[in-house]
Amino acid sequence: MTVGRKPALTYVPAQRAATTESNAPANIGILPMSLRTVHFVMPGGVDDPANPSGGNAYDRRVCLDLPGFGWQVTRHAVPGAWPRPDTADRDALARSLRELPDGSVVLLDGLVACGVPEIVVPETERLRLVVLVHLPLGDETGLEAAVAADLDARERAVLRAVPAVIATSDWAVRRLVSHHGLAPDRVHVAAPGADIAPLAVGTDGVSHLLCVAAVTPRKGQHRLVEALAAVRDLPWTCTCVGGLDQAPEYVAQLRSLIAEHGLTDRLHLAGPRAGAGLDASYAAADLMVLTSYAETYGMAVTEALARGIPVLATDVGGLPEAVGRAPDGGVPGILVPPEDPAALAAELRGWFGEADVRRRLKAAARGRRAALDGWAATARSLAGVLLRLPDEPRRAA
Repeated sequence: MTVGRKPALTYVPAQRAATTESNAPANIGILPMSLRTVHFVMPGGVDDPANPSGGNAYDRRVCLDLPGFGWQVTRHAVPGAWPRPDTADRDALARSLRELPDGSVVLLDGLVACGVPEIVVPETERLRLVVLVHLPLGDETGLEAAVAADLDARERAVLRAVPAVIATSDWAVRRLVSHHGLAPDRVHVAAPGADIAPLAVGTDGVSHLLCVAAVTPRKGQHRLVEALAAVRDLPWTCTCVGGLDQAPEYVAQLRSLIAEHGLTDRLHLAGPRAGAGLDASYAAADLMVLTSYAETYGMAVTEALARGIPVLATDVGGLPEAVGRAPDGGVPGILVPPEDPAALAAELRGWFGEADVRRRLKAAARGRRAALDGWAATARSLAGVLLRLPDEPRRAA
């Protein structure tokens, strides 16, 4: 379906909002003469501090920033074990969509929408739907093959039915277009923004490592443990910040692995942190480490770079985009092949042993920090997609 361009909004000056970040573009903090409404359907746990995620943080933040670009947001947080809900959760989602007026603009988090095409696809007949994909469902690590294939097919049915899809990186756009056979002009990028924060003080400039990620198989913390065990002679300490409830069996295995390698006193699973606690974790970090199997972008990477912290990460998905380059071309991080703890260990030895490497990475991280886009850019991209939706939903023939 071809989407038609609509006239741009006319803006009038307004006072700068208190949540505006320092790296926002000049027109954040201006309000449109009239606001359109978008209904945002998101997971019920989006505000749960015990289970933080990049997707939840993204959803919450764009709700705050979209009004500055012409869209008032009505939130619909739908509880459920998404993307595989029970009958009651499915009924609640169906009821939430059914109660929306015909022609409503609806932004659906893909975690909720993509597993239930039987609910979402019929609503394309009367609602103007956009799906925001944080991670393709079948790309989650640890799924049984049959489950992954079923989720993949369900997601394909949903994404092919809606007039527009939003992904969080250029890599993710390419992935969705090629994997699901989507028309390229229907898939759009709205990369996560970053709030510039004070430069991290660190510890001694070398030895304290930080990993910010939910402790799940997809985040691959066991590879980090194996790499750190191979460099136990170096004076490192490591804090892993992230939820411990999503994959309890994996957490138990990880604790056993840490104990097996005698790293209990040096590698700490700190659980989830937010606000001042998370800020303090970043402030104490000398190097960010991330060993994921799959990432569409990697918000923890840009959160680290927003504080001038270099990054050591696996070369997967959208992580290279998140690492990016400083304006002078310097690379603020090191990317290692996935499934290669030995390569990770070798780069850690280089980090500890080569002062020139550390200086170069830190300088590039500070340069990248100054060039990061703020969340206003994310909201502007989303608003543009919503504005170009067809005037009417697809009607049955």
